[in-house]
Amino acid sequence: MFCVQFFSRHASVQKILAMSSVTRCTSKSVKHGRSVCLRSIFFNSVKYYPTTLVLGIETSCDDTAAAVVDDTGKILGEALHSQNEVHLKTGGIIPPVAQQLHRQNIERIVKETLCVSGISLDELSAVATTVKPGLALSLGVGLEYSLKLVDKYKKPFIPIHHMEAHALTIRLINQVEFPFLVLLISGGHCILVVAQGVSDFLLLGQSVDIAPGDMLDKVARRLSLTKHPECCRMSGGKAIEYLAQQGNKLHYELRAPMRHHPNCNFSFSGLHSNATRIIMQKEKEEGLQEGHLMSCVTDIAAAVQHAVALHIAQRTHRAILFCIKSGILSPTNATLVVSGGVASNQYIRRALQIVTDATNFNLLCPPPRLCTDNGVMIAWNGIERMRAGLGVLHSTDGIRYEPKASLGIDISEQVGELAIKVPSLEVSLNELATINL
Repeated sequence: MFCVQFFSRHASVQKILAMSSVTRCTSKSVKHGRSVCLRSIFFNSVKYYPTTLVLGIETSCDDTAAAVVDDTGKILGEALHSQNEVHLKTGGIIPPVAQQLHRQNIERIVKETLCVSGISLDELSAVATTVKPGLALSLGVGLEYSLKLVDKYKKPFIPIHHMEAHALTIRLINQVEFPFLVLLISGGHCILVVAQGVSDFLLLGQSVDIAPGDMLDKVARRLSLTKHPECCRMSGGKAIEYLAQQGNKLHYELRAPMRHHPNCNFSFSGLHSNATRIIMQKEKEEGLQEGHLMSCVTDIAAAVQHAVALHIAQRTHRAILFCIKSGILSPTNATLVVSGGVASNQYIRRALQIVTDATNFNLLCPPPRLCTDNGVMIAWNGIERMRAGLGVLHSTDGIRYEPKASLGIDISEQVGELAIKVPSLEVSLNELATINL
């Protein structure tokens, strides 16, 4: 419906795209400070000959990103163009706008990346690009550009599954051996998988409706947080997290969903509906129309964030118990990796830390800049695939992008059949309300 309305107001397209000039100020070589300058100086003076060099390109949603990574895991160069400011003004991501912004910026971002890295296209071992899942129009831009590169420079092409890349990013910065449990939480996904190998996953559970990041963004829009002076330039999820620190989650009751479903699936649409109901009630009480800031936004933000954290923690707890009971993971020295954009939320991380402390699991998260979409994870996934000899293509005939794509073998029914009862960690999780993160 939104896209229909968009096309019916063709004149507004140009106005929105005009705002892309604003986003150019957010395009940057990702912040490494002096290390980027030193690295650039180094590569200009000393030629570098690693075994494998992969250029990663990411355009699955609203960030245009690229990176060059070598086979030791060293990030030689990276750049990112964020469309966040444009989409904040339009109230959400409009696919044709995202597509046009990708087209305007992809070549510049790749050139920036190569310039910083000191590596030429001829020296690359391969090009890795996200081809699934994601927004069709956005994926198409990255794929089209990449295929032209590999054809011109005669390089192997490595098609990348976006969620696989998120899952394996941790191995770039930590020595994590397979198998390990992965929770991927973002604006488009919420899944629990066991990573058994580079391209070998077992799917334990996933969201049956919307993703947590999407839900938080929708609540933020309904609260009109772009009008809040302290967080008007933040994404919806970041604004919720920021304001929640100042609020009291006990002022509103939002129960975690699916409490009587003994599986590892998630659901966030009910939480969104309940939060909307509370917002409408408070607007009525304060005599406000939709679009005006209420006095209680911090408390609502805190209640919403807590309910999301509690739901994610409870489902992840069951996944841990299932993995131990079924023998998929060892009860000693096991690891939970949490990645994706929502994984940068410190409150949710703290909730998951309580679960892993109770189950003797190690909790590992990539740094926040590698949790959100980036070119580094795509390039690293390419390195991992080259090492394993998986999906490295010397012919790109028939390559297509896939807007929807599952990850791994689905064993979620087996999880439900065991009907594992999750011990109550309610007291510990409720203590989160008193922690100043």
